[in-house]
Amino acid sequence: MKSIIITGASSGIGAVTARYFLQNGWRVGLMARTASALEGIADGHENAVCLPCSVTDEAAVDAAFKTFSGNHRLDVLFNNAGQFGPQMSIDEIQLADWQATVDVNLTGMFLCARAAFRTMRHQSDQGGRIINNGSISAHTPREGSTCYTTTKHGVSGLTKTITLDGRPFGIACGQIDIGNARTDLVANLEVKRAAEGLPPLPTMAVEDVAKSVFHMASLPEEANVQTMMVMASAMPHIGRG
Repeated sequence: MKSIIITGASSGIGAVTARYFLQNGWRVGLMARTASALEGIADGHENAVCLPCSVTDEAAVDAAFKTFSGNHRLDVLFNNAGQFGPQMSIDEIQLADWQATVDVNLTGMFLCARAAFRTMRHQSDQGGRIINNGSISAHTPREGSTCYTTTKHGVSGLTKTITLDGRPFGIACGQIDIGNARTDLVANLEVKRAAEGLPPLPTMAVEDVAKSVFHMASLPEEANVQTMMVMASAMPHIGRG
């Protein structure tokens, strides 16, 4: 049985992806801050392992990975946890809000990638795969997304360096860049757009993101999706506005 740890597994893309992997016979480590929320996603599934912790807590992250790898080989990390941060122009952003977004989206992703890399490098059957959740904002930002967009560009750099550093140890790393899946994050953006008199965004089902992650995770050791972009077909990413 293959195994995966999914961060941000208590809601949105993480929750849907966790359920999809469980349904397809994987052992899934579910990581997020709230134990009760993780237990709700696990729903008593025998292959679900709840790992409550904040991705910004170095000691807690390392302990969670150690707990999981003490009983199971780690094949894949879906490094998914993230937040959007304040929706406003840069001059209105407070340093504390900037730092909070960086802490989750970049430092948290670093801590989990580091723990996964360490585990995969030293497990008896060396190797594995890390999939970082980037964003379409790593290519084309939207207005009022200074914190989010900057961190997602950082994720792209993290992905590329892990790809290079992982090669001697059989550790592959790729990035999925998602555009407008129907999550709470996008719903919050819609509220702001509606208040400004803007039309609704084209969106897509979260389940299609989960299927894309599953494809990346299921590839043989010799193959890797370095970057995948999956987005709502009609969203204004390609072309002129």
